[in-house]
Amino acid sequence: MKKNINPWAWVPTLYFAEGLPYVAVMTISLIMYKRLGLSNTDITLYTSWLYLPWVIKPLWSPFVDIIRTKRWWIVTMQLLIGAALGGVAFTIPGPYWLQGSLAFFWLMAFSSATHDIAADGFYMLGLDEHKQAYFVGIRSTFYRIATIVGQGLLVMLAGNLEVVTRNVKYSWSLMFYGMAGLFIAFCLWHKYILPRPSEDKGIERMRGSDIMQEFWLTLKTFFHKPQVWAGLCFMLFYRMPEGLLAKVSALFLIDTAAKGGLGLSPAEYGLVQGTVGVIGLTLGGILGGIVASRDGLKRWLWPMVCAITLPDLVYVYLAYALPANLIIVNACIFIEQFGYGFGFSAYMLYLIYYSQGEHKTAHYALCTALMALSMMIPGLFAGALQEAIGYSTFFIVVICFCIVTFLVTAFIKIDPAFGKKR
Repeated sequence: MKKNINPWAWVPTLYFAEGLPYVAVMTISLIMYKRLGLSNTDITLYTSWLYLPWVIKPLWSPFVDIIRTKRWWIVTMQLLIGAALGGVAFTIPGPYWLQGSLAFFWLMAFSSATHDIAADGFYMLGLDEHKQAYFVGIRSTFYRIATIVGQGLLVMLAGNLEVVTRNVKYSWSLMFYGMAGLFIAFCLWHKYILPRPSEDKGIERMRGSDIMQEFWLTLKTFFHKPQVWAGLCFMLFYRMPEGLLAKVSALFLIDTAAKGGLGLSPAEYGLVQGTVGVIGLTLGGILGGIVASRDGLKRWLWPMVCAITLPDLVYVYLAYALPANLIIVNACIFIEQFGYGFGFSAYMLYLIYYSQGEHKTAHYALCTALMALSMMIPGLFAGALQEAIGYSTFFIVVICFCIVTFLVTAFIKIDPAFGKKR
């Protein structure tokens, strides 16, 4: 048994490994399919369905506790993610690249969702309460770094390989092979370095009937909370504009000017959305957390609602002006992502607020499932809507849907003291 392993040796790499496959499934796949010539309708439909594992992961999260240790799940899922990345790389150059890559993206999505469950549980077992508090910012930072590496550096790498090899499929295949090698390295590293806390045990003697009884009790108490319908509507529709915007905005940035897009190269996209945008998102989230902890969520709720909706206007400007200046594009994306990060703080804090009480861990997992569903549903038809009405009109429709965010917010009630430092 390894004793006194420094958390710096495994917490950063664990949460980097948690963030990267999510970015690969949700964002890198978008850019790749666009470069391979798929229509916006097909891209948003197929990739939105990939949210499903994160929507339904509460259904199998009890089995992660029961079967084997969380350490075993982490190492095994990282190996599976590496295999899935290798599978994507292998199928891209082939004749059935769409069917093959989607199948491996599904495997990656389920493995990544399971890895999330195990990693978050292991974090609480592998660290005492003081270290959990100390490293909470570290884990979030490395998750964000994974986002920057995925949306930024890896997309840039694929774009540069396109220039060198003159072959789009071969370039993206090489990039995914590199990611597969990285995850095999993560698997070997964590198999060696992760501590073995005595509490990390599978509850193998728990009967199936006990599991189902606990599951139904969790559901019952979740749907018997005060203001349940207002809360459910808030969780499902607060991000409706963002659910429409998220996938189409990425396609707009790289689509050709002839189709109404900005025509950014993969390298330029990596800088704009994957680097500048993620920095804006992170800074907005940090500011949201600071002001909410100082004055409480209720005090900042409506400013956060405005922040997550009104900056979407920058896409209306970009769609009509089609600026060629990369500085202007970067500034617009930074403003929109900063506002989203600030406004998203209200959403995350409300999930915590709604989950308070008995079964709060399971209830929070259900809330995050609804969070994934809130992005999955709009994404299913966003691409078809955009292709029917064009980018400029689509972004105006997104602004109109901001009314939904204001409406669902108006019905929720929050304790004025929630979030304040005591």
